[in-house]
Amino acid sequence: MDLRKLQKIVVNALEDIKGKDIEVINTTKLTSMFDRVVIATGDSNRQVKALANNVIVKVKEAGGEIVSTEGEEAGEWVLVDIGDIVVHVMQPAVRAYYNLEELWQVTPAQRRKAAEQAAGE
Repeated sequence: MDLRKLQKIVVNALEDIKGKDIEVINTTKLTSMFDRVVIATGDSNRQVKALANNVIVKVKEAGGEIVSTEGEEAGEWVLVDIGDIVVHVMQPAVRAYYNLEELWQVTPAQRRKAAEQAAGE
């Protein structure tokens, strides 16, 4: 599946369930393991699980394949591996603690540029 289409499906699925602070990070120059990291926040265990589940359902409906998922039981941080895109859905405290945006060493300007490049590819 086309990366832009897959990214749009993921972001739309997160927006459908009212995911907050959705970040798309272009990682093509940082790792060869995947091309995008998508990070979103859910307010509760239930919402985090629902957000991740909606991503899974929407990707499968579009003909995409889910490689694996982790963390569905607890619902504090659910990871959905879609191959080219890795989706992290987290509760606010978990997201603040792990600060994946900083881990990928992406500044706000780089984030905007990566998002613009991802949208325009």
